[in-house]
Amino acid sequence: MIKFITVEDLLPIRNEVLREGKLAPDECRFPSDKIEGAFHLGYYQNDELACVASFHPQNYNDYAGKAYQLRGMATIEKYRGKGLGNQLVNFALVYLRGQKANYVWCNARKKAVQFYHGAGFEIISNEFEIPGIGPHFVMYVKIS
Repeated sequence: MIKFITVEDLLPIRNEVLREGKLAPDECRFPSDKIEGAFHLGYYQNDELACVASFHPQNYNDYAGKAYQLRGMATIEKYRGKGLGNQLVNFALVYLRGQKANYVWCNARKKAVQFYHGAGFEIISNEFEIPGIGPHFVMYVKIS
């Protein structure tokens, strides 16, 4: 089941998956979590929060239209490869289409590029490094 959740709900998963448990969960907050219009989604499997993602209004460079950035997409280990993340992204895209958004973009970790391709995203940048995290690409999907 997919639900709108709070930042507090998703911090433990962000820490476990995206920061390998190296930080206190509270250190896994993003400044964008507080932007007006930001929202967070969680996929619950058997009452356990299994997959999370955050979205906030943010255009990418000179791309026109109303845009949202996807950040903090994470699925706990035992639920990976079961399609939960894809369902969560698809839910968000349908919701954002209803909000009159034109596109969603993200800084995708290199190891997640195939996942985002499967969800309809395309690479729109050269590879770049986020210090302490690793190689990334900017990816984009048009939704309206």
